[in-house]
Amino acid sequence: MSQAADPAPTRANHVPLSPVSFLARTAEVHPDRTAVVYGALRLSYRQLQERCRRLAGALAMVGVGRGDTVSIMAPNVPAHLEAHFGVPMAGAVLHSINTRLDAPAIAFMLEHAASKVLLVDREYGAVVRDALSRLRRPPLVVDIADPAVKAPPVGGLDYDDFLAGAVPAAADGLPADEWDSLALNYTSGTTGDPKGVLYHHRGAYLNALGNLVAWSMGPHPVYLWTLPMFHCNGWCFPWTVTALAGTHVCLRRVEPAAVFEALRGGVTHFCGAPTVLTILANADEGLRRGVPAGIRVMTAGAAPPAAIIHAMEAMGFDVAHVYGLTEVYGPCVVCEWKPEWSTLPAEERAALKARQGVRNPLQEGLEVMDPALMRPVPADGATLGEVMIRGNIVMKGYLKNAVATEEAFAGGWFHTGDLAVRHPDGYVELKDRSKDIVISGGENISTIEVEGVLYRHPAVLEAAVVARPDPKWGETPCAFVALKPGAAASEEEIIAFCRERLAHFKAPRRVVFRDLPKTSTGKIQKFVLRDAARAL
Repeated sequence: MSQAADPAPTRANHVPLSPVSFLARTAEVHPDRTAVVYGALRLSYRQLQERCRRLAGALAMVGVGRGDTVSIMAPNVPAHLEAHFGVPMAGAVLHSINTRLDAPAIAFMLEHAASKVLLVDREYGAVVRDALSRLRRPPLVVDIADPAVKAPPVGGLDYDDFLAGAVPAAADGLPADEWDSLALNYTSGTTGDPKGVLYHHRGAYLNALGNLVAWSMGPHPVYLWTLPMFHCNGWCFPWTVTALAGTHVCLRRVEPAAVFEALRGGVTHFCGAPTVLTILANADEGLRRGVPAGIRVMTAGAAPPAAIIHAMEAMGFDVAHVYGLTEVYGPCVVCEWKPEWSTLPAEERAALKARQGVRNPLQEGLEVMDPALMRPVPADGATLGEVMIRGNIVMKGYLKNAVATEEAFAGGWFHTGDLAVRHPDGYVELKDRSKDIVISGGENISTIEVEGVLYRHPAVLEAAVVARPDPKWGETPCAFVALKPGAAASEEEIIAFCRERLAHFKAPRRVVFRDLPKTSTGKIQKFVLRDAARAL
């Protein structure tokens, strides 16, 4: 049959894919099920949909339309969840701002994104006012008030009043084109201005479903918001949990006492960076008491040490490990567990689970490539290459930055900048960021490998390894270590511990004891530590 004879798509058989549609279905099928829990507040799916439709209508009333940017700076409170539906319902692009940024960075993003409206939690009023003073054309500011925050308003509009005065938008809120931009997320910008990563509706829809498939999530999960919603749109979980008619348990701050209280209250799933797991694994035993076994936790954001995975599983948590970047909507690679691995000793299981894994069922391509030749490296578990990804769960590109987009997509793949090996079973294992690898005497040293050994020391709470310039070897590993409360260890002891478990050239030459600087998503800021190592 010739293609000319094929029927063209119609409204009956082709609808743009958008995660906004999950709310319409869930509100229709489960209108009275609890959608949101935040302190004493409870919202049903009927109420959540009504508020999201009113947000879309309110935005339309102030002139927000297709392709306009609406920014939000808020913790994991209900208004932030509502923005994930209400903003795209208005045809606009949601820009969630990292709540730990300073005023110059916020001002840069608001101007670069040409934000028309800024929804802001009053907790961040001081830094936002500073940022707005730097702009030629400040956006309309809408205050999110919270009884937990005693702070003056930033703008003249109250969020709840903004919603109350609006005519609700249409319930489906589907885009004209599934390639329309849904969200804008900025990279960290540690080596210059941050880049604006554009997500389309199709990609967010597919990654939201990819989460539930990769994690084998059943209906009605109770999901605790320990992962920031501003980070890759909460790895698309605002849409995943809603698709499953689950309950969003909002948490203003990630503090061990609050987290364990929520876990005892019926939470079934939560996500967090390895540093969050480290905090929980080392929390006071009294806080941990009474938490039921089998709660499922997904971790990503940095390669988790096998020792941390082992500690969490020893506490009764079911840990899933995933991998991704801002440019791929968060996690799109999963360490998919095989039943035969469950009979292995605990340390072997943890080591297998610490690998990044394979592409999730909705991502089309994952390779470890020689970037110069653009061909896969051997699957021998030893040959180093760059992780590259392609498929529908890859960004549209960088906002107003065609050169960076072209470089990122060179050769038809998204270049992650992460260095890894591929094992004979096809599973990918990260060894380092290309900028973090230590090259000592011509030999590559994986900082992740060295960190994995450091975490096995009983006194070590957190560890990070960076390159330190060396006149003889070019570079040598330098370890920065935070000790557990009440624990003690010397530099010589830590180095000796590593030398017993690593080739001597891989062991740190220097160990510095200090708190480790982190991003708001829990990643250790190695660029700060590299500066500190150079200054030693």
